[in-house]
Amino acid sequence: MAAFQKFFNYFRIFSDRKLLAFMGSGLIVSVAYMDPGNWGTDIAGGASFNYDLLWVVWLASGMAMLFQYLSGKLGIAGYSLPELVKEKLKSKWLVLSYWMLAEIAILATDLAEFLGIVVALNLLFGIPLLFGTYIAVADVLLILLLTQKRFRTLEQSFVLFVSIIGLGYVYELFITKPDVSSILVHSVKPILTSQSALIAVGIIGATVMPHALFVHSWLIKNKIIGNNFGSKSRILKYHLIDNVVSLTIAGFINAAIIIMSAAAFYQVANVATLDQAYTTLIPLFGKFAAIVFALALLSAGISSSVTGTLAGQSVMDGLTGFRISLWVRRLITRFINVIPVTIAVFS
Repeated sequence: MAAFQKFFNYFRIFSDRKLLAFMGSGLIVSVAYMDPGNWGTDIAGGASFNYDLLWVVWLASGMAMLFQYLSGKLGIAGYSLPELVKEKLKSKWLVLSYWMLAEIAILATDLAEFLGIVVALNLLFGIPLLFGTYIAVADVLLILLLTQKRFRTLEQSFVLFVSIIGLGYVYELFITKPDVSSILVHSVKPILTSQSALIAVGIIGATVMPHALFVHSWLIKNKIIGNNFGSKSRILKYHLIDNVVSLTIAGFINAAIIIMSAAAFYQVANVATLDQAYTTLIPLFGKFAAIVFALALLSAGISSSVTGTLAGQSVMDGLTGFRISLWVRRLITRFINVIPVTIAVFS
């Protein structure tokens, strides 16, 4: 009876209003694990190797959940990960070098999100890729401008983005009718060949994202400043719930992508890119299935791009102490991204 009461008391925290006020940071971070880069590797994995790499998705999601939990604990302790890096490096030149390399890495990551938005605009509205690059410059900038006065509003907007992605893939799974027994077997049975190893590494690399570790500690640190969420042990419980719930959703969406790809494309069509997936869905499952796919892709690109902007801000803030507004940073990042995308379009 005592054990049951203890179990019941633990779950009473879910009715705590402060928990709902605290949750949001995990959702912002979670979209880094379902960005267009993940889509590319998961689709290629499912189309080429059926359900064989599903276990890799679950493994990578578990790794990400652990790392993000540890990152959030730093924020609860009053530090961001970039601040600790700065403290350990000590040398001004090492810190500046690390900052520049980190910013370049975040820009490269953001390029995948940017391309995802451009491709989604092309698929949905037939907008040429070149013109799409200029439209995509304004997408995240507009969101940040609309939500700059209340960060909570930005967090709540991620509920919409993740819902679109999640519901989109619920529909895709419903119409593709995957093999449930194969899903269960390959979720726990490791299968890896010399041909699938490269995709497996890509899935892990696209899932466990360093910039998400930087931003999570920074978000948690700033969230608890000026807010009475209670003791640090209670905040840690809030963080654990937020982290597990948000990254479980991300893990299921990643799994849904590879499952849908395996059910729809394996031994049916040679699909390796996002636009190939879209065009192949039309004759197989109808135009609406392809539109749902593209809408989910657009939501993934926009939301993960916001997370990338916040990650860049956290790195700059923690390593250099220099701050600029998020929308100015986004504008600079977008114009930098336009250059390689434009080159790729013309090449």
